[in-house]
Amino acid sequence: MGFKEQYEEIADIARTIFNNPELGYKEFKTSSMVADFLKKVNPAAELESFSTTGIKTSLGSGKQLNIAWIAELDAVYAPTHWRSDPETGAAHNCGHYTQVAIALALYKHYVETKAYEAYDFTLTFVFVPAEEYLDLAYRDELLAKGTIAYYGGKPEAMKLGVFDDIDIGICVHAIGGEFAKRTIETNCDLAGFLYKHYTFKGKATHAGFDPFSAKNAYSMSTLFNVALGLSRQHMKDSEQVRMNPIIMDSDMSTNVIPNWIQVGTDLRTLTTDYMKEASARMDAAAKGSAIALQGEVEIKTRMGYLPFTQDRYLSEFVMEAFQENAEIEEISNNKAISAAGDIGDLAFMIPCIQIGHSGFTGTIHGDDFKDIDPEFIFEIFPRFLAQVLDRMNGRIDRSKLYRRTFAEYEQLLSSIVKAD
Repeated sequence: MGFKEQYEEIADIARTIFNNPELGYKEFKTSSMVADFLKKVNPAAELESFSTTGIKTSLGSGKQLNIAWIAELDAVYAPTHWRSDPETGAAHNCGHYTQVAIALALYKHYVETKAYEAYDFTLTFVFVPAEEYLDLAYRDELLAKGTIAYYGGKPEAMKLGVFDDIDIGICVHAIGGEFAKRTIETNCDLAGFLYKHYTFKGKATHAGFDPFSAKNAYSMSTLFNVALGLSRQHMKDSEQVRMNPIIMDSDMSTNVIPNWIQVGTDLRTLTTDYMKEASARMDAAAKGSAIALQGEVEIKTRMGYLPFTQDRYLSEFVMEAFQENAEIEEISNNKAISAAGDIGDLAFMIPCIQIGHSGFTGTIHGDDFKDIDPEFIFEIFPRFLAQVLDRMNGRIDRSKLYRRTFAEYEQLLSSIVKAD
């Protein structure tokens, strides 16, 4: 059975996942659907479970090279999306449901054609939970119980050794925006980010009777926002720095000068070195703003995800397949955007690529996001991906690959987020 013949089944699975979105580490229905499909297609499949909902399974064994095909199970918290879950607020407006369906399309293709047997590499399918960095209160509970050690699904899987036998990681992702022609994307690098909290502390007094002896924490936070705004022109354009400070919590009221206020923000950059520099600048601005108004500030920094630099060597096989493909019209190459993903963490350990695909309308992570070209997404694009793997067969130069340890990964994180 070819991709055309299995299209309806795969598209139906995608639609079911889209209509039943689940947040990270809670993707129980999605994970069960994936496991059922894998077993139906291949009753002999050995499924390894990890991280509450993760699944790993392989085709072909005893080969020196192992390529992981990675799909993300989770949805975004977007309660105003047109197809969100009314109870949880989850919505598939990042396109992860298409990743899962595409991976299942490839799996069925390879099981039924046995084409993987001719490959000089093992093909491992990894369905990973919790790529989106959200629902952190729930994940804090999992951390406290020892159920997980990382907010992100890929770092958690890395810790558990899921990728220890993997040499290369490949995944796909929706491209934001609507395209006039069927389009794929290669070498789109992603930012990394930190998650920062600034708690400004002052002295509360009655706003009408005695504002004179107060130390206004809200004013400190306002000064901090002004300082960040003025600092933006000194941030390198090439790093695509992004900051989004918002008020998280406070004891404010209309007749009391606030005693404290908490500002939360992410900090995005394209390199880890500049992430450290920009973080130090933000901290200095916060400290200066507090001092200027005779207050104090408590700073807490939490690691988000590492920047993702796509492996240019592996992308050559994608480019080659595109040049020989008559079904896909356009290719976007060598961009960098300030969106982030935990694929950057995995790419620190092993070379990875993420192949983008069009077929959507609306704003990614927006209320109107949906697919509009299912034939491309669930038939033509998977067929193209199989062609990419065909071109990799027998041609991967192992000297161009790299491997770092999880211990090295932890050391890097410690160098970025030091004790406050």
